[in-house]
Amino acid sequence: ASSAASAQLAPPPVSDALAGAESDRPPADAIRYRVRVDAPSAIAEAITSAVDLIRWQDFANMTEDLLDRLTRLAVTQAREAAATQGYFSADVKVSVDRTTEPVPITLSVELNKPTRIEDVHLTVTGLAAEDASAGTSAIAKMRSEWRLPRGDVFRQSAWDEAKERALATLAASPYAAAKIIASEARIDPAVHSAALSLEIESGPPFRFGRTDVLGLERYAPGLVRDFSPIHPGKEYDQEALDDYVRRLLASGYFASVQAAIEPDPAHADDATVTVNVIEAPTKRLELGAGYSTDTRYRASASYSDVNIDDHGLQLHADARIESKVQSAQLRFVRPPAPGGWIDTFASNLARTDIENLVTRTASVTARRRSLNERSTPAFGAGFHASEEAPEGGSRERAHAFFVDGEYTWRKVDDLLAPTRGIMANAQAGVGVPFVSTRGFLRLIGRAAAWWPLGRETQLALRADIGAVIADARDGIPSNFLFRTGGDTTVRGYAFESLGVQRGPAVIGGRYYAVGSAEVTRWINDSLGIAAFVDAGNATDSLARFSPAIGYGAGLRLKTPIGPFRFDVAYGEKTEEVRIHFSVGLSF
Repeated sequence: ASSAASAQLAPPPVSDALAGAESDRPPADAIRYRVRVDAPSAIAEAITSAVDLIRWQDFANMTEDLLDRLTRLAVTQAREAAATQGYFSADVKVSVDRTTEPVPITLSVELNKPTRIEDVHLTVTGLAAEDASAGTSAIAKMRSEWRLPRGDVFRQSAWDEAKERALATLAASPYAAAKIIASEARIDPAVHSAALSLEIESGPPFRFGRTDVLGLERYAPGLVRDFSPIHPGKEYDQEALDDYVRRLLASGYFASVQAAIEPDPAHADDATVTVNVIEAPTKRLELGAGYSTDTRYRASASYSDVNIDDHGLQLHADARIESKVQSAQLRFVRPPAPGGWIDTFASNLARTDIENLVTRTASVTARRRSLNERSTPAFGAGFHASEEAPEGGSRERAHAFFVDGEYTWRKVDDLLAPTRGIMANAQAGVGVPFVSTRGFLRLIGRAAAWWPLGRETQLALRADIGAVIADARDGIPSNFLFRTGGDTTVRGYAFESLGVQRGPAVIGGRYYAVGSAEVTRWINDSLGIAAFVDAGNATDSLARFSPAIGYGAGLRLKTPIGPFRFDVAYGEKTEEVRIHFSVGLSF
C-alpha cells in the first residue's frame, strides 16, 4: 500500500457560521469549551497549530452543530498533522464532557512506529549530467549536502526543505536556471517506510557577462566594479556573488547591496550582473560604552568620512578608553586598486596597564591586503616605538622599522560561524637592522579546524605558535613580544597574564604557543553548550616553557556577527575560576 503525506489542511469549516454571525452579542445558547491535548512532545506543536478545534476555542458564537463538526474534523486533522511529522498510523481519540461549563474536550494522540526513509533517489537531467567538470562537481555537492539520509524519520517540512536546499545548491553552481520537474514521497504505512525521489532539470551552464550598477549618486560605477571578484566569461557562481555583496557592504560606501543575474537560458553565455546599491551617509560619528572580561570598562568614540576627496578616499579616527588599555588611531583607506587590493595608511598611539606592566607604543604604518576573504595575502611596513615600565623595574625604550607579510587561508562552510573546515594564517616579518634598536625576525603560525560530530555536536581545535628570533628581548618593541591568557586564548587566566615574570610584572617573551580543544552540543538551531580545555604560555626560553592549562564549560549563542560565548573556566596554575565572554570569530 502507498499513500502521500498531505502538505495542506482543509480550511476551517466555519466560514458559513461566521457569515451569519453579524451581532456583537453571542447567542444565548453559545457554547464555551477548552481543549486539552494529550500527545507526545514530538507532535504536540504540530497538532496545536493544525487542528481547528483548538484554534477556534475563543470563537464567541460557537454553536452545538459547529462544535460537533469541529470535533469530528479534529480526528482527521490530528492524523494529518502527525503524518507530517512521520507518524502515519497515529491513533486519535476525542472525548467530550458536556456536563460542565466550559465544556472540557480531550484530544488524545498515541503514536506508533515513526516512518523512516528507506530509499532516496536523486536525479539530475539536462546539460549538467553531461558535463564532466562543472556538472559533475555541482551534482556531487548537491548529493553530499542532501539533508534527508536513509534512516531518518520522514517529516513533511524536512522533505520540503531538503528539496529546496538541493535545488538551491545546484542553482548556485553554473546551472542557475535549475528547476524541480518531479518529486515524490511514497509512504508505506504497513512497514513504516518512505521512498523519496527528486528529479531536477539543470538547464544550461551560465557565464557572467557585463556588470550594471544601479543606485549610484556620489561614486563612479568603476568603484563598485573594482570590488568585484567576477569577470565576464567566468562560470556563474553564487558564492562569488555573495562575496561581492559582502565586500561592498564592508566597504563603508553602501548601506544596502543586492547583486543577481537573470537566469534566462537564452542569455546563459552572457548573463548580465545587476548590482543595486543604496549609498550610506559619507560622514558618521559613533559613541559607545561597554564591558569586556579582558579589559573591563570601555568608552569609545569614532568618526569616519568615506569620501573626503570625492573619489572614495576614506578617513577613520578612533579613540578608546578602557580600564586597562587606552588607544587612538587615525587611518586613511584608499578605494580598491586593480587586482582587488586595499591600501591603508595608519598612525597609532596606545597605553596599556596590564599585570603590573605599563607600556606606551606609537606607530606609523602602510599596509596592502587582498579583498579575497578565503585566500588573503597582505604585506606592509612601518616604524614602531615603545616604552615599557614594569613595576619595580627600570623603563626600557625600543624602536623598529618592521617589514612583514602574511597569508590567511580559509576553507570553511561559513566565514563568520564555521562548523566544518580549516583556517590557517602564516606571518613573517623583520625588524630591519641598523634602523632598529635590535634586528629581529618574527614568525607566527595559526590554525583552526572544525568538524561535525553528528548533527548536533561539533569539535573545534585551535593552535597558535610564535617566535621572535633575536639574541635577547632587550631592544625589541613590546608590541612584537608575546603575552597570552584571556577570553580568546587561554581561558581561566586574566588577560595577558601569562608571560615572563619579572618581579611583580608579567612582560612579553620571545616565544609563545597556545592550543585549544572544544566540543559544542547544540540544543537547538541557535543555542548550544560547550566544554573546552585550553593550554598555552609565553616565555623567553624554550627550555623553560611550561604550558598553563585552563578548562571549563559555557554557552554558545549564534548571532548575525558570529557566535556569542559565555564561559566559566578554571586555571590550574592560579587555582582560580574566571568568567569570560566574547563575540565573533577571533582569527
